[in-house]
Amino acid sequence: MSLKKSFLNFCDKNNFEKNESQIKTINELSVFYEENFKKNFLDFFKKRDVRLGFYLVGDVGVGKTMILNFFFENLSEKKMRMHFNEFMINFHDFIFKNKNKDDGIGNFVKDLSKKTKILYFDEFQVTNIVDAMILGKLFERIFEEKINVIFSSNITIGDLYKDGLQREQFLPFIKILKKNVHEKELLISTDYRTNKNRDLDRFLSPLNQSTNFLFNKFFRKITKNKKKSSKTIEIKGRKLNISEFYSGVSKFHFNELFDKNLGAEDYIKIADLSNFIFIENLPDFNNENSNQQQRFITFVDIVYEKKIPLMITSKVNLKSLSSSQSLKESFKRTISRIYELTSSSLDKL
Repeated sequence: MSLKKSFLNFCDKNNFEKNESQIKTINELSVFYEENFKKNFLDFFKKRDVRLGFYLVGDVGVGKTMILNFFFENLSEKKMRMHFNEFMINFHDFIFKNKNKDDGIGNFVKDLSKKTKILYFDEFQVTNIVDAMILGKLFERIFEEKINVIFSSNITIGDLYKDGLQREQFLPFIKILKKNVHEKELLISTDYRTNKNRDLDRFLSPLNQSTNFLFNKFFRKITKNKKKSSKTIEIKGRKLNISEFYSGVSKFHFNELFDKNLGAEDYIKIADLSNFIFIENLPDFNNENSNQQQRFITFVDIVYEKKIPLMITSKVNLKSLSSSQSLKESFKRTISRIYELTSSSLDKL
């Protein structure tokens, strides 16, 4: 069965809306697969511009992840899906552990090639200056090793790390992507995440007695018959205490998670321990608390990747949440993902 026909059946089975832009994307993914994984003897005599990567860009909630998840699940080759923050943490850990060896990047990529033929990064973006400076050399080696990479993003390749510090040192990475990756824009006007019927609304506002009552009532329901304990996470010498932990259910005040200088590693550890997370007192965002907002964006990306439901109390309702100027575009994705995370089923519990 062709990829297109399988996709149409998949949409019908799950009652997903189909549109022309999605079908065109599936057709282009099919070509990408044929060129990279179905080569034959005659291909050696043909001069073709075969791209090792596929970069799907579009607005938040238009179905990028759904399409690439479908494509990824239908691959029979060795494959790896990973949040980009987690991938870079693994890279830096590998370099640190092998710091006395030459060609750390080359060794990392060689090791990676033994584990996977194709990498998948969902909602790809670059915000960390340390990562930004190394990506050109890293991905040059990844493509030299013939590892295929698929990306989804709401940022075009040319706008990645826009206005970032020392961006001129990041530009070689953009050049490498444009040379090795097919960029496809998914043009759909509807955000399917926010358009769904929300059977379970776990984003509560404003911050008042009524909101606190509903929040605590639901918390008691979820933690019923679960024993309270305190959990301490240790990451590279620093300790993070989860004071309210109930056998996989974690509860935090916003300040506990986002006022401190925490990062992706910390949030990954929390997510790995949790199957439900409660967050109290989400503020509105502006230029004054943009650092906290960036940490919150990173956190939401990680829990979304790991499909962990949330319940949140907030100063303002979700549609009214504002943003710092520099994070306005990234925050659109966060808002869209919160819609899903606060209305998703509780199967994980």
